[in-house]
Amino acid sequence: MSDPISAELALLEEAMRALAAGFADLPPAERPLDAAAARGALLEAAHRMRDNFPYHHPLYVGQMLKPPHPVARLAYAMAMMVNPNNHALDGGRASSAMEKEAVAQIASMAGFREHLGHLCGGGTMANFEALWVGREQAPGLAVAASAQAHYTHGRLAAVLGVPFRKVAIDADGRMDLAALEELLAAGGIGTVVATLGTTAAGAVDPLPEILALARRFRCRVHVDAAYGGYFTLAASLDPSARRAFDAVAEADSYVVDPHKHGLQPYGCGCVIFKDPSVGRHYRHDSPYTYFSSSELHLGEISLECSRPGAAAVALWATQRLLPLERGGALARGLDDGRAAALDLYETLVRDQRFVPRGRPDLDIVVFAVRARSASESSARARALFDAAAREGLHLALATFPRVMLEAAHPVDRWDSGELVCLRACAMKPEHRAWMPEIVVRLDRAARSLQL
Repeated sequence: MSDPISAELALLEEAMRALAAGFADLPPAERPLDAAAARGALLEAAHRMRDNFPYHHPLYVGQMLKPPHPVARLAYAMAMMVNPNNHALDGGRASSAMEKEAVAQIASMAGFREHLGHLCGGGTMANFEALWVGREQAPGLAVAASAQAHYTHGRLAAVLGVPFRKVAIDADGRMDLAALEELLAAGGIGTVVATLGTTAAGAVDPLPEILALARRFRCRVHVDAAYGGYFTLAASLDPSARRAFDAVAEADSYVVDPHKHGLQPYGCGCVIFKDPSVGRHYRHDSPYTYFSSSELHLGEISLECSRPGAAAVALWATQRLLPLERGGALARGLDDGRAAALDLYETLVRDQRFVPRGRPDLDIVVFAVRARSASESSARARALFDAAAREGLHLALATFPRVMLEAAHPVDRWDSGELVCLRACAMKPEHRAWMPEIVVRLDRAARSLQL
């Protein structure tokens, strides 16, 4: 049986030598390396890194953590020989071109015919830029997002100095359309944030209806698909989610995190604008001739300055290997994760000890522990979280409002307005094959608590 570490190191060495050959005409400028001291530091770091949960393994099904593809890891490490900076063409000529190509592929995946976009440090920074452009387009108007949208939208609005309005959710954890209409009718909203894949439950907001309401009241629509964006490639979505992803290109801006389902190292977020002319907000001088130029300077369309070109190289190489197309290997991996989530959901439906919140929109499963009261159910969930960890199964805990669970009847008495639930992100393709083992370990953990 081959050693995967040795195989990766051999590929990395070959790639690094190929890169070095491109600079063979330079005079030697070697930096001496004290191999013994370097070995000691590296091995000490390796031992320190053992103090982690096994994020890369299928038995870790808790938070939104997915290992990068080996090609992404290797391409990133290879590019670090040069350490390009994609703030300016002077700092990263090749990696800037690769970033533009990779971002254009993401824009095409989402359905945009024209776009302006770039990579950034992650979803928070990407959403910040989208909300900042929204503020520049509609000064003084508020940002509205659902009560299940990522908490950073409220924080980002505060940083931008604009009001923030929470929109109520329905029983599925999606934005309530009647509540949104009432809010928009009252006036003062500039940007509505639709979430395609909420962090807590993976819920997909009804984007077509949100777009219709926002257009009626002349508001921008920003799509936060940091988690769910790649699911536009999936073949297994339910009709409501499919309709939402098919409408993305009608939004004004869009965010996706390649460091989630795009198989990239942290941090790699992406923000895309439908209208390229919004680039004028980034410039201090006249932008129109510049942005019509084929030589797009990424530093002029980003609020960040220094950005790792290695992230662009890793993304480009991954998309070269795994094109962003329906039916491709990356898309099949998404469908495998969703199939794993649906398998777990159906298992939980049949188990009287647990109450799943509802059929998952994507690949996140939320379930409560059946009990007499909400407080007792929450306590049991916390205990089961610890018991599962003792079985080598790593889940997550998340707190949900009563409205999202009441219809499932997990408790007899609501002595609290919220419930602590267990949460499983079946986002690794391997989770499909590992789901029977995950269920066995969950059962052992529950039996240890006499549930």
